[in-house]
This record gives sequence, C-alpha cells and structure tokens, in this order.
Amino acid sequence: MVKEENKNEIMTTGRRKCAIAIAKVVPGKGRIYVNGKTLKNYLGNRPTLEMMIYHPLVLTDNQDKFDIRVKAVGGGISAQAGAIRHAISRALLETGEDNKAALKQEGLLTRDARIKERKKYGRKRARKRFQFSKR
Repeated sequence: MVKEENKNEIMTTGRRKCAIAIAKVVPGKGRIYVNGKTLKNYLGNRPTLEMMIYHPLVLTDNQDKFDIRVKAVGGGISAQAGAIRHAISRALLETGEDNKAALKQEGLLTRDARIKERKKYGRKRARKRFQFSKR
C-alpha cells in the first residue's frame, strides 16, 4: 500500500552546533510541537528561546497560519532552538517567495556554522591552559 503524500506539507531541516531539527509545516492554527510536546512544555520557562523560535513566523506574519511538528535531536536546548528556527525559516521560504527578502535580511536563512572547538593536548580545554607556576 502506497502512502499518499500531502501536497500542503513542507519538510525542512535546520542545523545549529550539533543539533538537527526536522520540521513538518502544514496549514493550521499556529501550534508548534517539538518531539511530541508543546513548545512551552519542551522549552520550560525560557521565553527568550520561545521568542527566537517564533521570530521567523512573526517576521513574515504567519504565526496563526501554520501548524509545525518538529523532531529535534542532538546538542543542548539552546542549540535545538536555533536549529528549529533555521528549519522554520527554510519552510517559510518554500511557502512563498515574498518571504525571502525579510528572512534573508534578518539572517535567518544562514546556517550558524560555529561549533565547539576540539580539545588540544597539553591544555585543559581547547584554549585554556593549566595554571602557570614560576616556582
């Protein structure tokens, strides 16, 4: 049996640090679910991360037009929020070409390439050194 693909469904991927988010965007009432939980339950009491995720939707005036289901893996909660924002921005780009200018100007379509630097030998972390003792 072959599954029929939904023509209104848009699937995109967003990345930040080690986190990856896959977003399914469908027309709806503006609900966002992350890993089966509502956005508020998933993030806890972190309004800045919530604002960060809603930023592309508010910018393009689409906060009440789409339901979004996200699967986020890897990294921490902050990196996952950045990956979710990237995935939503990419999805909004596919919904309408008129969103591109606003999203690009805010830098929401660019993948944030900053990742953790590897630890070096003879050091405590990537750049931090052990305490120097003269005597």
